[in-house]
Amino acid sequence: MFSGAGRRGCGPDLGEALGGRDLSRPVVLLAHQPVLADEAAGHGVDLQLSGHTHGGQMFPPTAVTSLVSPVNSALGKVEFTQLYVTNGTGCFGPPVRVGAPAEITPLEPRSPLSA
Repeated sequence: MFSGAGRRGCGPDLGEALGGRDLSRPVVLLAHQPVLADEAAGHGVDLQLSGHTHGGQMFPPTAVTSLVSPVNSALGKVEFTQLYVTNGTGCFGPPVRVGAPAEITPLEPRSPLSA
């Protein structure tokens, strides 16, 4: 719905993209990098779906991504925002994965009342 909204220089403007939305409806943010989770949480995002880290793939990248990303792989939480980071399918970069298997994650959204 807000694809590319608010691009100014480097990165998205979540305030512009999410401003004026209906606060009674849940918000799912697709953000390539999980580093946006802190800002997303400040804007009331309920769920952020990200990738970019490849689950770290192997050391030393795992150490680097763990320093800059609140979640390196799988489901985590930043304030009240759920953050899911997928390892990805493994179709980019060197074909080396240690401890971070390729994955495609099916998601089935449900309302809180049906959970």
